[in-house]
Amino acid sequence: MGTPLGDFIRARRDSTQPESLGLPERGRRRSPGLRRQDLAARAGISVEYLTRIEQGRDRNPSVAVVNALADALGLDPAERGHLRYLAKITGGECVARPRPAPPSRQVRPSLLRTLRLLEPGIALVTNKLGDVLARTAAFETVTSGSGLLDTDTETATPNLTRYVFTDPRARTFFADWDEVADEQAFDLWLGPSVETSEWFTAELAPLAGPDLTRRLNRHVVPRRGVLRLNHPSGHQLRLLREILDVSSDAQQLVVLLPEDEATAEAVDLLRGRSHGRLRAIS
Repeated sequence: MGTPLGDFIRARRDSTQPESLGLPERGRRRSPGLRRQDLAARAGISVEYLTRIEQGRDRNPSVAVVNALADALGLDPAERGHLRYLAKITGGECVARPRPAPPSRQVRPSLLRTLRLLEPGIALVTNKLGDVLARTAAFETVTSGSGLLDTDTETATPNLTRYVFTDPRARTFFADWDEVADEQAFDLWLGPSVETSEWFTAELAPLAGPDLTRRLNRHVVPRRGVLRLNHPSGHQLRLLREILDVSSDAQQLVVLLPEDEATAEAVDLLRGRSHGRLRAIS
């Protein structure tokens, strides 16, 4: 059985062309990307050891080996961070430890006060599972009619990941749906392991199908560029994202800022306001 670490290394090796690393082209290959022997040579390890890591038979490579593999694959800083994270959780799978408590879905009063200070801005509090735990009125406005905040009951928590993968409206609402889907799948790796696993296997995976599982196995590190929304009213919004981690609660405060004047004006129209416009970011 493979491991997240082995899957990521294999996926990056398959997607890396030899010429991008200055290696000569060696004719036709049985598989795409970088040969295992080439990666092993660049990392200074044996092919047999690399095979064990990729296949999940070695779950505890040293920090030096992990860094050497990152160098050999030419990973950028975000990808290196993800590689180190996967090495940590993969090694931890073999260690018996108490079952971690699921994350709290309660937002601290001080964080709620901070969110209120951001009104009339567009902001929300979420977690790595995609739960929308709190939001400003402006966030409700820019997502109105999209179905994102729709729930079956009054007590249910809206969930962005569920919406992206199971609601057909998401593919229209998010102009760059593929990129947003990659982001949500990637964040599941960063969520609390027990909570993520239970939610994934019991609820999300049967509904989302291969669109989600394929992205989980690819381990694509998202770029999180401009968020483009096609509002049901016909307005096209371009929003910059500032994401502030609240690590003690495993939550995030996400602030969305209009990237241009047209977006700022559209948000004003959606809110029915003629003054006090959100400041555009040039």
